[in-house]
Amino acid sequence: MHSYLVTVVAALAAAATAVVVVEVVHRLIKRWGRRSVLLTELAEHAHRAAQVAATVLAVQFAIRFSTGYAVGTAWRQVLLHLLVLAVIAATAWLVTSLLVVVEDTALARFRVDVPDNRQARRVRTQVVMLRRVTIVVIVILTVGVMLMTFPAVRGIGAGVLTSAGVVGIVAALAAQSLLGNLFAGLQLAFSDAVRLDDVVVVEGEWGRIEELTLTYVVVQIWDDRRLILPTSYFISTPFQNWTRTEAAVLGTAEFEVDWSVPVQAMREELRRLVEGTELWDGRVCVLQVTDATGGMIKIRALVSAGSAGALWDLRCLVREHLVAWVRDHRPTAMPRLRAEVGDGAGTLPWQWVRPARAPRRHAEVPDDARLFGGSDDGEARSEAFVGPEEPAQARH
Repeated sequence: MHSYLVTVVAALAAAATAVVVVEVVHRLIKRWGRRSVLLTELAEHAHRAAQVAATVLAVQFAIRFSTGYAVGTAWRQVLLHLLVLAVIAATAWLVTSLLVVVEDTALARFRVDVPDNRQARRVRTQVVMLRRVTIVVIVILTVGVMLMTFPAVRGIGAGVLTSAGVVGIVAALAAQSLLGNLFAGLQLAFSDAVRLDDVVVVEGEWGRIEELTLTYVVVQIWDDRRLILPTSYFISTPFQNWTRTEAAVLGTAEFEVDWSVPVQAMREELRRLVEGTELWDGRVCVLQVTDATGGMIKIRALVSAGSAGALWDLRCLVREHLVAWVRDHRPTAMPRLRAEVGDGAGTLPWQWVRPARAPRRHAEVPDDARLFGGSDDGEARSEAFVGPEEPAQARH
């Protein structure tokens, strides 16, 4: 009875010592790590895991060295075996916590609350995917190591290895879709095709990547709906990524108006509008006539903004303002249908008026009437779509 009491006291003393030591180290790290992201993350995420691992390990050693009187007994072997399993599980938890600390420290170096956060979102996506993969690998290895502590499992190891080929083929066929999504998730994380917070258009819906896992992707639609797609969708199906290279994007607002509309005046009004709003990023402001059929002309206003959300608001603002401008200042340019009633031969005086021939002169094209030229951004776009080696006549 005295021996059992010594064992219990030794186990409690070892556990208390381990808890005290871990707590002291935790407080020291918190005090020293006020200016260190690594130490702060270590004190926050690894404290409990280190406490449990140290306690279980100390108890295991205390019981092993204080039960020499019971060597060979069944209860001692069972107890030590359970403690070994607990040490393995606690160590896996500690290793996982340390990996999370390293990953969070790496993420802290990249800010996502800045306008140009493409690199930060790319690193964040890769780190999150790596975290999930490492956790899965650690869990699998932990379970395997725990199973190998059982003699019966070690004895059937040879048989399992011999049948692993057949089992692997059957499992691969059964989990073909799951494995395809897993590999697609890894490919998405490292191919840079899509990242967290990217603005995309999928299935006709406009939204942003809210969550990216190994098996599925959650797209937050602009109206707060959620579209959940398998990761293999983004490998096999075309989709639009508006923020793959940069957050700034271009958008259009189109109008169908009468032929009498003063295009240059409308162009100047567009310029005055965008220069007076903070939604415009100052890159592109172009107004062009893109079509002239069916008795009306189609005018397209092309503007740019620093983000997809700002672009949406800017496009709506352009439509509202120019519609009001045409209605209030150029009402004759509003869309209308013309009907001519008169002599079919066209002999009435008002049916035919010979136009006066205007003198020929070279017309200067304003910068805000050219999409491929007229500014540094337009010249860069011209070279991107035509090529820097093409002659100037071919580009215009």
